[in-house]
Amino acid sequence: MSTSAQARPGAGAGARPAPRADARAGRLAAGAAAGAVRVFLVLAALFWLLPTLGLLISSFLSPTDLNEGGWWQALTAPARLTTDNYAHLLADDTITSALLSTVAITVPATLLVVVLGSLAGYAFAWLEFPGRDWLFLVVVGLLVVPVQVALIPVSKLFGSIGLFETTAGVVLFHTAFGLPFAIFLLRNFFAQIPRELLEAARLDGAGELRLFAWVVLPLGGPAIASLAIFEFLWVWNDMLVALVFANSANPPITVALQQQVRQFGNNIDVLAPGAFLSMVVPLVVFFAFQRQFVSGVMAGAVK
Repeated sequence: MSTSAQARPGAGAGARPAPRADARAGRLAAGAAAGAVRVFLVLAALFWLLPTLGLLISSFLSPTDLNEGGWWQALTAPARLTTDNYAHLLADDTITSALLSTVAITVPATLLVVVLGSLAGYAFAWLEFPGRDWLFLVVVGLLVVPVQVALIPVSKLFGSIGLFETTAGVVLFHTAFGLPFAIFLLRNFFAQIPRELLEAARLDGAGELRLFAWVVLPLGGPAIASLAIFEFLWVWNDMLVALVFANSANPPITVALQQQVRQFGNNIDVLAPGAFLSMVVPLVVFFAFQRQFVSGVMAGAVK
């Protein structure tokens, strides 16, 4: 009995390194899996950016070089890259005016959607008025209305009031169809603000406008930034609404590039840099506000 009792601790001590080895193997396996995931994500990102890279290199190649081979030839012969295409682009009044027209449409439409959507979202979240819940259901129902349904009736309406083929008409159309999503998003975000915080501000004498400006807007900054990014991308990249309602003599960049392809199919020296500029502006906006965008998405997912 005493001999066996003395042998057991030795046997237990000899078996202790096994759990440590298993834990080390588990950590190694987890690290290898995480490394494989990172490699996969990097490869996926490079594959996703490949068309952008090809368009960028194509914008610096002459039409002759592009006709002789693909854009990848510049990787082995970088001396073929030239800035002449961008010089031709800046000399093309159609493209430059189209870029200015796109800015004139996108910026006001984004600002209107953000401002009106913020005010309406706060009203639906924290103000009491008759029919509030039913009206919010109507707003939610408008989310499923496709743009194509409104093209003909709104065209007739704009034609009767003089807004057809005007920048203001395009801005109003984008604002009207962007507001339902803006109100839905911001109302749900603002409703998550603690009621005690708003009541404390009211006890300090803050009115509704001051409460909205000094309490709700700072707390809703991430959601508002996310909305602004979404709206900017939607309006900037739109072609259908611009093709129907914009001024045909001064169209946005998407319509201008489409017209260039239809009329002059071989002017790649203008199309490539124009298409890249049309693509790079939304990318710059997204990466500039990436932190706010991620904060807004995470806040909506966690709360």
